Amino acid sequence: MGKGGDASVVHRPSSKVSKRVPVEKPDFTVGTLRRAIPPHCFERSLLRSSGYVAADLLGMAALYFCSTFIDQPAVPRWLAYGLLWPTYWFFQGAIGTGVWVLAHECGHQAFSKWQVVNDAVGLTLHSCLLVPYYSWKHSHRRHHSNTGSLERDEVFVPAIKGSEADDFSLEHTAPLRLFYIIITLTLGWPMYLVANVSGRPYDRWANHFDPYSPIFSKRERLEVAISDLALVAVMGGLYSLAQSFGWLWLLKVYIIPYVVVNHWLVLITLMQHTHPDLPHYNSKEWDWLRGAMATVDRSYGFLDVLFHHIADTHVAHHLFSAMPHYHAEEASAAIKPILGKYYKEDKRNVFVAMWKDWSVCRFVAPDEAGNNVFWFQ
Repeated sequence: MGKGGDASVVHRPSSKVSKRVPVEKPDFTVGTLRRAIPPHCFERSLLRSSGYVAADLLGMAALYFCSTFIDQPAVPRWLAYGLLWPTYWFFQGAIGTGVWVLAHECGHQAFSKWQVVNDAVGLTLHSCLLVPYYSWKHSHRRHHSNTGSLERDEVFVPAIKGSEADDFSLEHTAPLRLFYIIITLTLGWPMYLVANVSGRPYDRWANHFDPYSPIFSKRERLEVAISDLALVAVMGGLYSLAQSFGWLWLLKVYIIPYVVVNHWLVLITLMQHTHPDLPHYNSKEWDWLRGAMATVDRSYGFLDVLFHHIADTHVAHHLFSAMPHYHAEEASAAIKPILGKYYKEDKRNVFVAMWKDWSVCRFVAPDEAGNNVFWFQ
C-alpha cells in the first residue's frame, strides 16, 4: 500500500508497549511548556551565534593547516592514510556538521533577531556545504509543521503495511540491512534533495532544485532559484580549486569530509524520528503538539558539543525551533518534568540502535483495525 493514512492489516502490539509514549492528548499545552522555560532561553544573540560560527570555521581552518603536513615525504604512507587523513576526515566532517547545524538555525530564525542576517549567513554556510539553503529551509519548515503526520510530514515518512502481501522480511536479513544502511548514510542526503527519496509522496517528481517542484509554493520559487545560483557559484569555486591543486587534493580536503557531513546529517535526522516507541498519526488523529513530541533525544558523546546539541535536545527543538542551540540544554531540563512519559530519550549507542531499529522499524501499522495511531513494526 505504501505511504498514506490508512491500513487494513492489524498487528499485535509488542510485549514492550508499556515503553511507548502516550498517544492521548496531554493535559498540558505548548504554553505550559513555554512558561516553564526561563525567558532568557528564547533570546537570540547575534554576537554569541556569530562566535559559534567563528569557532567552527577556525577549527576547520586549523584542521586544514595541519593536513598540509600529512603528505610530506617524511610521513610514512601507512601513517598518512591509516591514521592522519582518517583523523582529519572524521573531525573535519564533525565540525562541518556543526556548521551545517548553525546554518539550519538560520533557517529557523534562531541565529539572530534579523531575518536578513539569518538568511545571509545561512545561505553562505549551507551553500559551502552544497545545501540549497532556501529550498531546504522551506521543506524543513513543513517538516516541523507536520511532524508525525503520515500524510503531510516531509521526510522519513514510513511505509504503511496495508496487507499481508506487503512483505518486508527480506529487509530484515543482515546483508541487505547493511547494504541499505550504507547507501542511506552515504547517498541518502543527495538522493533526498534530487529525487525526494524518503520524503512525502507527491503527484509528480519532486526535488529541491526545481523552483516549480511541488514541494514549493509560488512565492518560494525565487528563493529556490537563488539557492541554485549560490550552489553553482560554490561548485564553480570548487572546480577552480581542483584545477589549481588537483582533484586528489579536493577529494582529500573537501569531498570526503563533505560525505562525512552527509553521513552525520542523515544518521542524526533519521534516528531522531525512528524508534519503536514513537507513534505516527493519520489525519484523523494527528495534532501538532503530539506530532512534535514524537521524536527522541540521543547523545553522541563528545560529538554533542561539535554538533551544537542538535541530537540530545531534539525534543525541545521541535517544540521551540526558534530557540538558539546554546539555550537548548537548559530548556530541555525545564520541560522534561512536564513532558513526563511523553518525553523519549534513547541512551543506547546510536549505531547499535540503528542496526536494531532498522529491522524493527521497517513499516508502521495500527495495533487494532480502525485505529488512527500507527506504530513501527
